[in-house]
Order: sequence, then C-alpha cells, then structure tokens
Amino acid sequence: MALPGYDLDALRATFPDWSFFRSDAGALYATRRGAPLRNAEIDAGLEQTVSADDYVTLVALLQAQQVRQ
Repeated sequence: MALPGYDLDALRATFPDWSFFRSDAGALYATRRGAPLRNAEIDAGLEQTVSADDYVTLVALLQAQQVRQ
C-alpha cells in the first residue's frame, strides 16, 4: 500500500534495514528488521521502532538513527 505524499519503494530502498507501516490513525512507523537491539544500543540512543505523524519527520528520525550507529 503506497502512502500519500511519498514513494514507499524509495523509502524502502533508502532504509533497507527497516520495515514501514501506517496505523489506522495515520501515524507512520518504521521498525528495525532482524535481531532486537541490545541494551547497550538502546542506551546509546538507538530505537527499535520510530514513529511520526508525517513523512518528513519519519525520514529525519531514521537519518538520526543512522548517525547514532
């Protein structure tokens, strides 16, 4: 399902380690694929799942996660 306002395939290509979905209320979510994060990674600021009300904010959150890795 393509979400209004952005290209889901481009989002998946840009962030291949994440799965994307939209809630019934319209919030956008991205959750990491693969093994859950370890406590040390969470303590360092990594998140298993991020959410936002809009595409621009979601992309910014994902970019911030990349910087922390």
